[in-house]
Amino acid sequence: MIDLAYQGLGLGLDADAFGVRCMAAQLPELLVAVSCSKNFGLYRDRVGCAMVMGNDTDRLAIAFDRLLGAIRGNYSMPPDHGAEVVATILADPALRTDWDDELQIMRERLQGLRQTLVQRFRERTGGGRFDFIGKQQGMFSLLNLTPTQVKRLRNEHAVYMPNDSRTNIAGLRTNQVDNFVDAVLAVRSSTH
Repeated sequence: MIDLAYQGLGLGLDADAFGVRCMAAQLPELLVAVSCSKNFGLYRDRVGCAMVMGNDTDRLAIAFDRLLGAIRGNYSMPPDHGAEVVATILADPALRTDWDDELQIMRERLQGLRQTLVQRFRERTGGGRFDFIGKQQGMFSLLNLTPTQVKRLRNEHAVYMPNDSRTNIAGLRTNQVDNFVDAVLAVRSSTH
């Protein structure tokens, strides 16, 4: 089972599908879930698809039947407007080019924010403890903070994230990076 939720926000649309293609070439069966929430900005519309790949048509029919059962359990008739937006964009060469260009801008913004975070953490700590942020891709990163440290970030610095320290890199603005880094280091260095 492969979840392809960030296609286009890592290395690019084609490059981000490389792993899926490799798995499809090597495995007899494969489930792939594709989401358009992030790369099309359609969070509330629940646009995407589930693909079942394999060589045995009988087993594929069974898998498809199971998918339909799961769908029926979640909703009877999904909204269509989000899927129509995606279909319209992908079917029109000019719109597709605009979308590809905008996705590249977002990907570069995310990569730039990640590199800026790494640089600021290095400047303030003198080490590479947070270099992992620059090696990751996508919109989120786990900072390896404890729930207590996350609570302190919220209460003392008005920085909000789930207790597992999953940070929305895309939600940061460049002018917020210094304050964010200082807040993270403040809660990591003291022990009250």
